[in-house]
Amino acid sequence: MSALSRYPEFLQRVKHQIQQAQVKVATSANQQLLLSYWQVGGLILSYQQQQGWGSKVIDRLSADLRHTYPGLEGFSTRNLGYMKKFVTANLPLILQHGVAELPLAEQSQVDVDFILEKTADFETLFLASPLSKVTWSHHIILLDKVKDPAQRLWYIEQSLQGSWGRNVLRHQIDLGLYQRQVTTPKLTNFQRTLPQPQSDLATQLLKDPYVFDFVMATAKTKERNIEDQLVQHVTKFLLELGQGFAFVGRQYPIRVGDGEYYIDLLFYHIRLRCYVVVELKARDFEPGDAGQINFYVNVINDYLRTPDDNPTIGLLLCKGKNEALAEYALGGMKNPLGVADYELTKAVPETLKSQLPSIEELENELREEGTDSETKGRRED
Repeated sequence: MSALSRYPEFLQRVKHQIQQAQVKVATSANQQLLLSYWQVGGLILSYQQQQGWGSKVIDRLSADLRHTYPGLEGFSTRNLGYMKKFVTANLPLILQHGVAELPLAEQSQVDVDFILEKTADFETLFLASPLSKVTWSHHIILLDKVKDPAQRLWYIEQSLQGSWGRNVLRHQIDLGLYQRQVTTPKLTNFQRTLPQPQSDLATQLLKDPYVFDFVMATAKTKERNIEDQLVQHVTKFLLELGQGFAFVGRQYPIRVGDGEYYIDLLFYHIRLRCYVVVELKARDFEPGDAGQINFYVNVINDYLRTPDDNPTIGLLLCKGKNEALAEYALGGMKNPLGVADYELTKAVPETLKSQLPSIEELENELREEGTDSETKGRRED
């Protein structure tokens, strides 16, 4: 065996070590940047409180800092304003991690001078908090769009769990993810059919409604067409379903007796450790739908579920539902089932589509405009 036969393994381990170090350096740099912004914001807030200074002092501070450090970015008037807001908006979240005995309302009233006097303590608290683990761009979006501290913390935690970039974060806030996943009551029988803590976790992971804004819909959109588009955009579909869903199959075939049946969409959830049967209905919920998905769940439990898997969950996604009707339909079911609405992007109506120019017509028009402009330019010359 050659003396260098294990060199490829050695090289791979060195590369892995360097990559890990790069991640740690980037993470540390981000945390230190955020800590610096937090401390500057605290100083601005404190001096404004002590001296009675107005907002003009931030303009002056920005000009002086950029004059002193001409190559240093991040100290525009706008960004300094965000640093101040960063402290005032997130102080309750920092204190929750270190002063748990103070109610949230009282924590927000703690004098900023107290922060400055306890700089070392607050530095430790800040670096240990989720606030220090997302980027400044994430924080700007959150400060602009989310007023409630608890909601901001929830979005930060979701960003960390899902490795969301700023565009995904903005999109999820615009779609009201917190309201759909946390505050909206869920229509399920999970508390009766699943043990703790799986029932709570399954409930927390559900949304109502689901928003498939990447699926175009017309007045007569069929279930199969919706499935086609969901599978075409499976990455976006999984993002909307949430963390932990792994796609198993579409129109998944199951044989029972002499008959063959097809499950619309089948998933496996890694955290719940169970299969999830999803049935789509391009109409409102009907009582018979509960029996259909219950049948599918029974079959998956018998044919696919292993002793290591938790009970299979069934999820009915409908265009609408009468809650009383759905509750009665789920009442006698022994399998864990849930019913939720979904929303699609509205396509351009056919009557209006006929009045709009086609892509070819637009290209021709632009081409003609370009030719006219060139001719006009030559005449002016």
